Amino acid sequence: MESLIHNFFNLAVYQEVFPHLLNGLWMTIGLSALIIPVGLLSGLLLAVGMTQTKSRFLYWSIVAYIDVFRAFPPLVLLIFVYFGWPFLGLELDKLTAVLIAFGLNNASYYAEVFRAGLESIPKGQMEAARSTGLSKLQSLLFVLIPQAVRNVFPDLVGNSIEVVKLTTLASVVALPELLRAARDAQSLLYNPSPVMLAALMYLALLWPLIRWLGYLEQRRSHE
Repeated sequence: MESLIHNFFNLAVYQEVFPHLLNGLWMTIGLSALIIPVGLLSGLLLAVGMTQTKSRFLYWSIVAYIDVFRAFPPLVLLIFVYFGWPFLGLELDKLTAVLIAFGLNNASYYAEVFRAGLESIPKGQMEAARSTGLSKLQSLLFVLIPQAVRNVFPDLVGNSIEVVKLTTLASVVALPELLRAARDAQSLLYNPSPVMLAALMYLALLWPLIRWLGYLEQRRSHE
């Protein structure tokens, strides 16, 4: 037990590395604050295109995009974008590479959530909105999309929680997010306590969101 505490719950190590890990936590929060809106907006545009288009080419192109990027491992995608694109003459900084890779990946997941939300709206809603004089775009913005978001809001929250955990993969390109900061501290101190502290910090960050998600899902099940 003493060895377990020394290696994973060493309070002296926690105190020493906490400021360094706190900087990593802010990087994780900043990354999430950038990736989530990009994924939400891109996913919404894909879902609208998928459900509203009359072009079979556009429809199947969006379906192919969603299937490919949902199946493609995000770690491999990040490695390809950061290390592979320079061979095409595109030199990307670490942050840009992470945003592109995770944006492409998460847009596909958000698109499926938004698609389910839009398809849950009765088709008569569009005709009713158009009959009031709204254009198709206005009907989407002010009638269909707000209802769709309400119907799938717990799923959007759940996917956003996964995005926060996904940011740990940014450590492979040496972006100093929380996990990278913890691993750097571990290598310097020869003690895994910083990684455990990082896990506890993730828990403190995500647990309130997970409880909120549980509340939203419970409320939806009673509607």
